Amino acid sequence: MNPLTCWARRAANAAAIAITLATSLAAPAQAAPPPAELFFKDADIIEAVLSPSGRRLAITSAKGATRVGLVVIDMGPGGQMQRLAQFSDGDVFQVRWVNDERLIFGVTDLSEGSGRPQGAPGLFSVATDGKPMRQWVRRMGKPFISNGGDDRILDWNHFVLRVPAPQPGQPNEEVLIAEYGLGEVHTLTPLWLNTRTGRTRSVSFDQPRNTVGWLTDENAEPRVAITMEKGRRGAWWRAPGSKDWVQLYDADQFKLPFQPVSVDNAGNLYVTRTEGPHRLHVLTRYDFAAQAPEPKPLVVTPGFDFSGELLSEGSRTALGVRVQVDGEATVWFDDAMKALQQQADRLLPGAVNRISCRRCGQPDMVALVRSSSDRDPGRLLYYQAKPAEGEKPWTSLGRMRPDVKPEQMATMELARVPARDGLELPVWVTRSPNAKGPLPAVVLVHGGPWIRGGTWRWHPMAQFLASRGYVVIEPEFRGSTGYGDTHFKAGFKQWGQAMQDDVADALRWAQQQGLASDKACIAGASYGGYSTLMGLARDGDLYRCGVAWIAVTDLDLLLRGSWWVRDDTTSLARQYALPEMIGDPDKDAALIAAHSPVKLAARIKAPVLLAFGEDDRRVPLAHGKRMREALQAAGNDPVWVTYPGEGHGFAVIKNRVDFAQRLEAFLARHLQP
Repeated sequence: MNPLTCWARRAANAAAIAITLATSLAAPAQAAPPPAELFFKDADIIEAVLSPSGRRLAITSAKGATRVGLVVIDMGPGGQMQRLAQFSDGDVFQVRWVNDERLIFGVTDLSEGSGRPQGAPGLFSVATDGKPMRQWVRRMGKPFISNGGDDRILDWNHFVLRVPAPQPGQPNEEVLIAEYGLGEVHTLTPLWLNTRTGRTRSVSFDQPRNTVGWLTDENAEPRVAITMEKGRRGAWWRAPGSKDWVQLYDADQFKLPFQPVSVDNAGNLYVTRTEGPHRLHVLTRYDFAAQAPEPKPLVVTPGFDFSGELLSEGSRTALGVRVQVDGEATVWFDDAMKALQQQADRLLPGAVNRISCRRCGQPDMVALVRSSSDRDPGRLLYYQAKPAEGEKPWTSLGRMRPDVKPEQMATMELARVPARDGLELPVWVTRSPNAKGPLPAVVLVHGGPWIRGGTWRWHPMAQFLASRGYVVIEPEFRGSTGYGDTHFKAGFKQWGQAMQDDVADALRWAQQQGLASDKACIAGASYGGYSTLMGLARDGDLYRCGVAWIAVTDLDLLLRGSWWVRDDTTSLARQYALPEMIGDPDKDAALIAAHSPVKLAARIKAPVLLAFGEDDRRVPLAHGKRMREALQAAGNDPVWVTYPGEGHGFAVIKNRVDFAQRLEAFLARHLQP
């Protein structure tokens, strides 16, 4: 039986379905850990989106098929399942409802690897009444379907900005899209696309010069334009009912006075600004009369930058706010939504229970709840405030990854420890709850590096490593975002220096706490691969081996580029951003040479595994080849693997599994867990 049919049957027979409210975590130990494929294959349920009325649920999945397809389930009594899109040579993703009868989506080819087709999935629409699928934006690469030479098909450099929120009695047909400029500055020009006819119309205003980003209100009306020119950023505001733009600021890209976040339909602009010694980002409203953010913040997340979204779901003003602290949390302002959140949290304790609702807070609201945790990739539940006769309010729809057994997974915790210079260092620790005493450690360094590395949820790589008997240490070294501007900017021009000290300090702390033994290896991708190699060169006494994949190895190549090596780093980034954040290739030449792994190969004595995608444009294969040659010249021949068709990350499942198995064997050889 096709498992998708099971989901439809669950939806159609809600009265016969009961939710399991308690799961035993005291399962007997297994003789062998789960196979690598369990961690790195695609989820059974990838996307799940309620229609505007909440009567239908769109799901993308490859379960029962060789490709990811689109299925729609009628959530009413006796509801049926429709498979609306299924390709033999393409995968559906980025599904959105335009109205209750029509969806839009993109199509890519996941079998080709992350180096192809370089994004640009095109745009397709399909109706729930079985009418033929239509294509409105071309995709890069070979076409999947044809509209018979329809000249209304737009070029591949168009993508969806936003779908307007549904309005009572006004069925929507249009979406706001943007044309992506192909010049040195990648400008975005918005226009409206009718997803039934394919006709486009221009927006009703002229946009500011060099606009690279947009914020819209719930009706998808552009209200904020973000501009960029020569290392400076600007923000412009267009009030409801106006065609004119007012500049909010023009500032150095590293000295922004605030950052626009959201606009509601009442015309309120919400922004983040920094405050306190750590310069944490807090959410506040913008005061147009004072031409500045309001002094009193609306949302403060102590210890973390505000990162999240206002929840309005078609309402004129916000119903709540969703934020990322250590994990995700939702604070509702609406009493009915507060009560539903409390009910979900009682039913599913110890989990993040994300609610997506339609007619939110109303007597007849419906909602989709995704419940997940550090040990559980997630399950879906459907809620009806007024269920039909014979039905129950809560219906279980299934698990995202049913093969993953939460009782076999590791726990994830966040600690804050002092770095050697006193800076507070957030560190994630993942290990089996049944572990006793210190374990062999894998220090897993995140990429970026200017991102937040972790959140409290199920992470396939950390879980895979923990299942093999390791404690996984993931430091949010300085330069990481999410913990205040002070922490972020402390990493400027500190590649291989204080940033690297933070990685070593995290391991030493874990060893002092009795979490990690003296047997440790370091591993990571992209910047994490750079840090792996620098860790072996600088702190060779700490690590018995290193695994670096898609790793930056040559800082001079990164900062200057080369006529002979194709990459996707823009000349603007090399001129205005990277010199400030990493170093100027001329003024800081000595600094760069002293912290470039390819020049430090002679210091690396531990065994190394290097893995690269052959079509990587972010960190080209030249980085890997140069590092391999340097290590060989130093008498330390690394384990070497490359994957054809892969770019900056491994997209093909067999490649993900192959790399995981190589990683497992390499670590076992040197750490003997």
